[in-house]
Amino acid sequence: MKLWGGRFEGTPDELMERFNTSIGFDWRLWAADIEGSMAYARALERAGLLTADERDRLIQGLEAVAREFEAGEFEIKPSDEDIHTAVERRLGELIGEVAGKLHTGRSRNDQVATDLRLYLMWEIPGLRQQLIGLQEAIVTKAEQHLEVIMPGYTHLQRAQPVLFSHWLMSYFWMLRRDRERLDDLEKRVAVLPLGAGALAGHALGIDRHFLADELGFRTICENSMDAVSDRDFVAEFLFWAALLQTHLSRLAEDLILWSSAEFGFVELDDAYATGSSLMPQKKNPDSLELLRGKAGRMVGHLVALLTTLKGLPTTYNKDLQEDKEPLFDALDTLKLALPVAAGVVRTLKVNAGAMAAALDDALLATDLADYLVRRGVPFRQSHELVGRAVRRAEALGLPLRELPLAEFQAISDAFESDLYAVFDHRHSVEARDSYGGTATAAVRQQIERARAVLHEQA
Repeated sequence: MKLWGGRFEGTPDELMERFNTSIGFDWRLWAADIEGSMAYARALERAGLLTADERDRLIQGLEAVAREFEAGEFEIKPSDEDIHTAVERRLGELIGEVAGKLHTGRSRNDQVATDLRLYLMWEIPGLRQQLIGLQEAIVTKAEQHLEVIMPGYTHLQRAQPVLFSHWLMSYFWMLRRDRERLDDLEKRVAVLPLGAGALAGHALGIDRHFLADELGFRTICENSMDAVSDRDFVAEFLFWAALLQTHLSRLAEDLILWSSAEFGFVELDDAYATGSSLMPQKKNPDSLELLRGKAGRMVGHLVALLTTLKGLPTTYNKDLQEDKEPLFDALDTLKLALPVAAGVVRTLKVNAGAMAAALDDALLATDLADYLVRRGVPFRQSHELVGRAVRRAEALGLPLRELPLAEFQAISDAFESDLYAVFDHRHSVEARDSYGGTATAAVRQQIERARAVLHEQA
């Protein structure tokens, strides 16, 4: 069945038919398409374009089509160009000619835009809950290992001692921003295009505000030309998905490094690791590597759609058919990635002993500079003096705490015998008690704030 063709004498080339067809991927819009069509049937009756009986027959027929999809019994035929064609073709088979009235004043241009928005509106709550699930796993793991100290890193070089829980909570706040962005973009998804027609609007008195209320949209598109061509909401969602997957990738990269024998800070549960087909000893962090690898795919989806959109003239163009596969794949990927990431965190084994063994005196160099600052030495000067002490200790092959006092005082007489009290990793951590710092009390407060955020989200 074709929804067009009276103006044509010839038929499309077979390859053109295959090239043009989208039913292979847009079939998953069936529930949104049927929901939109039922609301449209009610709106047509309100506008005097259908009798009450015709409206009811259309709705009953659409409900029957929906049951076939739900039962896995709907048969897609070679002539079904897209999901709209398939549903209308089957509706006609079930209820006869009255099915032809359903498309009155409607274009596939406003229909598909409505379907896609409605589909995404239905998907967002599930993603939100999975995102919250990962946040909950992070907070719980941080609580369980609140006081474990580890080296903190910048440039992948040991920097200062921090709490493992502090590192882990940094991802909670990244994910909170992701949650806020999702809530914000949801408003721009829930804007109704239906009733815009092909591009110029509806000529037969349809009530678009009624349609918005029926379908759960927050508002309606203000301009019919913009309504059918706007895919900002898809691009925005793909940006959100790419950034979220980037955050998951960063979490994965940290844990991949730390699960290696060279670090040994953590161990993945067997449920989230795989083995080698050749080397019996291997325990590979494949769950994390896939979380990291999917980031490139997500960024690619965003770039692909933006590249498609950038040169399009006003209103609908068939190029917009390219919006669905990236969106569907992003949704499918995140619906696996988020619970996998949550599972990794929940079951992660933390090796506090290995973390403690990796703590060295160089991590306390900043504390030594702070010691001089408290004695009145300007920070820029104290930074230089401690750097010289570190270099001297390295030259002598000594840990910084074993550098003799005479060596320190040869660098500056501001160093006195009490400097050695600085060499305490726990003291260093607890000294950083500013809001958002790594001290135990500060991290405990972070966790309390995070719990409050989760409570609000729930």
